[in-house]
Amino acid sequence: MSAIPEFEFRTSSTCKYNNSDPRCVEVATNVPGKVAVRNSASGGTVEFTAVEWTDFLSGAKLGEFDLSA
Repeated sequence: MSAIPEFEFRTSSTCKYNNSDPRCVEVATNVPGKVAVRNSASGGTVEFTAVEWTDFLSGAKLGEFDLSA
């Protein structure tokens, strides 16, 4: 039986993380076929397939999730 690899999270270089306001999104892509996203403050994690993550990023780059004023 092989061990299940743990996610290795990284934070965006544009994140303004500091101890008084630790609100950043962290992403892990080290597990083949999976992407995990977590909130650095709460530790809550959501997992996606690699295809789902690629589709999400494509939509974000096209402005599909932009907020309307």
